[in-house]
Amino acid sequence: MIIMRNIPKLLLLYCIQTLNLIEGNELVVNVKSLTGEIFKEKISSNSSDDWISLEYTQAYSTHVTHILDFKQELQVVHVVRLGEEELGQKPFQQMCFISKFSRDDFISSDAMSKLRQKNPWTVRTPEENLETDELDVDLSIDVDTVGAVLSPHVSSLCSSSPTTTFASSRDLKSWLNSRHDVDSDWASLSDGSHQLPSRGVLSCNQLTAAAQPCICQQQVCLWWYPCGLKFCKDRDDSGKAITYRCGIRTCRRCRIYSFYAATQAQCIR
Repeated sequence: MIIMRNIPKLLLLYCIQTLNLIEGNELVVNVKSLTGEIFKEKISSNSSDDWISLEYTQAYSTHVTHILDFKQELQVVHVVRLGEEELGQKPFQQMCFISKFSRDDFISSDAMSKLRQKNPWTVRTPEENLETDELDVDLSIDVDTVGAVLSPHVSSLCSSSPTTTFASSRDLKSWLNSRHDVDSDWASLSDGSHQLPSRGVLSCNQLTAAAQPCICQQQVCLWWYPCGLKFCKDRDDSGKAITYRCGIRTCRRCRIYSFYAATQAQCIR
């Protein structure tokens, strides 16, 4: 019976994974979560359009696509979580989170496109386990209106989440300050973003009545990713000191997104 109940979930996640395929140079690695679960992570890159995508399906419950748009210095994260209908939850929930990122936290799309692995069956373990950070995504985003302003990846990745695409007002203000046409972009963002209530709203974990609004928290992890280049020192034939690239540094990073949910049932964790 357990196997039969899991079949629709497997098919759903497979369909979502197929729909989210993105063209580009691709590297598939075996990674391990903190609970010991081993699964495949697909890393794609496109150096001409300057983006990186990391995608994985975990157990029978979660599918994550994480795109880094280096041109806009924005990351777009699409999450699908499967619910338990026995608990009154939806069969599944899709969410998108938009935020800024620092180029220094990742290797470039060009460097990523050149990565190869000798042993594809090896389970990759990150060298650094970075601290989990938290981000309040207090804006609801209209995908069609705002997507064209922020990044083309917003429309392509978040079109299936028209009412559950979120962003941080702090991040968007910081992003706007780095733009040339601030007034035009601000007008589009103002029309296509809506401030969500937060003051006095309890965490979904604290609710006693499921019909009440609450603040939902979703943890999303990059279990293994190249976060920097390694450089080694040597001397050339003339004895002159030289520095050359000799590998990559790998990291694990998790982020907790906090956002407004109209009811507890809309917070699948």
